[in-house]
This record gives sequence, structure tokens and C-alpha cells, in this order.
Amino acid sequence: MAPPPAGLVLVALLALVLALALAPAPARGDKPARGGASSSIAAGAETEPSSAVFPLYGDVYPHGLYYVAMNIGNPPKPYFLDVDSGSDLTWLQCDAPCRSCNEVPHPLYRPTKSKLVPCVHRLCASLHNGLTGKHRCDSPHEQCDYVIKYADQGSSTGVLINDSFALRLTNGSVARPSVAFGCGYDQQVRSGDLSSPTDGVLGLGTGSVSLLSQLKQRGVTKNVVGHCLSLRGGGFLFFGDDLVPYQRATWTPMARSAFRNYYSPGSASLYFGDRSLGVRLAKVVFDSGSSFTYFAAKPYQALVTALKDGLSRTLEEEPDTSLPLCWKGQEPFKSVLDVRKEFKSLVLNFASGKKTLMEIPPENYLIVTVNIAYPDGLFYQRR
Repeated sequence: MAPPPAGLVLVALLALVLALALAPAPARGDKPARGGASSSIAAGAETEPSSAVFPLYGDVYPHGLYYVAMNIGNPPKPYFLDVDSGSDLTWLQCDAPCRSCNEVPHPLYRPTKSKLVPCVHRLCASLHNGLTGKHRCDSPHEQCDYVIKYADQGSSTGVLINDSFALRLTNGSVARPSVAFGCGYDQQVRSGDLSSPTDGVLGLGTGSVSLLSQLKQRGVTKNVVGHCLSLRGGGFLFFGDDLVPYQRATWTPMARSAFRNYYSPGSASLYFGDRSLGVRLAKVVFDSGSSFTYFAAKPYQALVTALKDGLSRTLEEEPDTSLPLCWKGQEPFKSVLDVRKEFKSLVLNFASGKKTLMEIPPENYLIVTVNIAYPDGLFYQRR
């Protein structure tokens, strides 16, 4: 998750997909795509763009992230990447050698000097301009170094390299495009995080260095990304337009941002059920790298007030040492779906589209734990 400009409102992409996407997640072994004779597409080969589909792993609670398995290198080896639409750079922890790395699921990626991207390369300039707004290259023989920082105070320092990504496409072929990504040899994480469930980050922002943009530039897939998530966790991620749900979906144009390569529909009015809260979110950003949804102080207080005013007498507030708001029902909640009868939906009404509404039902912003309902998706990090 890239750091947002001051005052920006972040809305987790999870809520968007759960509210709007209708295609079911594929079961293990299912093929949610068109069949066809298997063939191989070499890097740079001319071909008709297709789509790629990846199983998603993880959940909002208790893991707090979604990730995919990507096959990288020659021969290809699997790596787990944290899906992040809020940043551009895809990177792996790597042995360059590694100065500071977490314990990760797979052996560290090992680069070679022949795969280094020079600082004069256009993707190096794009990367630096997206991170700092400045690009300096004193010699064409210099490598492309980078430092990327995230909103959770984590960071990665490394060098840009080129290597192949093996992608099985929905037309039955396998593409192996050469893609620029980060070789992270110095990672700084929050204290106590000694191990990581992923090997790196999958950057899906709109900048030209993002994986999606590079695949589009090479003619592998169209510049479309989407995902469908299950309430049970997991789901699938897709590149290209073969699996886009064109029916029973709400559409809104993305606003161009002067700060970063965010996916943003612009401003939105906030509703709780059918009641307007009288506040407008100046800018909404869809960020799959954040498991939670964040509001500025005014809309946050308006929503908390509406939540409390709308509660039935069957719920009572329950003190908690880590969360400022929690409630207990007369009977234990057996499932997060039980909260539907007690809480209303949160609705975002986007100004950029005519009657473009995004409904976030209660089960998408509450969790049930220890028989107590906690507002997690809207306000608070998990314990």
C-alpha cells in the first residue's frame, strides 16, 4: 500500500468487489476461462492479447492480506506476491546479497548482473518519477536503484532487474514476457514481524512500471485488472477483459490523480442505509494493499453516530481493550451474516457517474470474533 496524500480517503478494494462482482470464485481444478490448444509464446512475440487468471489466497481477517503465486525466472520458480493496486512496483526479496530480509515462504530470488536495468532506461525514470518526482542518472552504466516506502512504515530498498514471468493464458497458451521488477535486498518492517507470508509485492498501479502496464505494452493482456473474493477467503485475480462481469455491475470512470497512480473514481457522498450522512469524501481510492477502510475525522464521526443511532435494543456496547467500538447480541453471532438484521449497509454515491452506487453490506465491514461483532473493515486493525 503506497502512502496517501494528506487528507485522502482510502476505501479497501475488497469492499468494491464483494459488493459488485458476481462471478463465483473457481474451485480447485476448475478452469474459469476459454479452452484451447496449449502453446508457448516467447518474450516479445506478436500475438493477440488474451487474459490470465490466478487463484487468490488469504482473507481480510485474520490474515489481513490477499496474495497470488507467480512463476518467475528461467527456469520459473514460484513466489507469493501481496496484491497491491495502490503501488506500481512489483518486487521480490532477493539475495543480491540480502542486507535485511524477512523469513519468506520460498528461497530468495538470486539475480545476475546481465539482468540489471540501467538507470537510463525509461522504466527506471518512470519508477523514480512515481516515487519521488525526480530521476537522476549520472552514467548510462549505472544500475537503477530504488527505495519504496509504504503507509504501514515498511519499506524496500533494491535494484530494478529484468526476468521472465510465466503466465498461462485463457486461450491455452503460455506467455513468458521479460518484465522489469524490483530485487529487494533491504526490507524494513514493523518490529516483531520476523517472518512474512509472501515473498514480495505485486504492483498493479497505473504507472508504466507496473506489471499490468508492462504486460499490456508487450501485447500479452489488455490493460484491465479485476478480482472476485469469497466471504470464506480466497478468490481469483485476472488480467485482461475476458472475465469482466458486464451484467449486473456498476461502472464509474476513474479520475486522473496528480499525486500518484491511484485507482480513484473521485469524490463520493456517504450514506448509511438510505440516509445521507451529509458529508462528502473528497477523494476515494481503491487500494487492495490495504485490508481496511479509512475515513477522515468528519465522515468517521458521522458514521459512528449513525451506527449507534441505528442499533436495536437487542445489542449492547461491550468494552474492549483494543477496539473503541464493539457490541454484543443477546445470543452469540454464529456467522458474520447474522449481523445483517442488526446493521445497515454503507453506501458510497460517486459524483463521477450517474447513479453510481457502491453498497458495502454489514458483513463486509464487520467481523465476528469471540461471539462479539467488531467494526473491523471500516475503522480498525485486527488484534
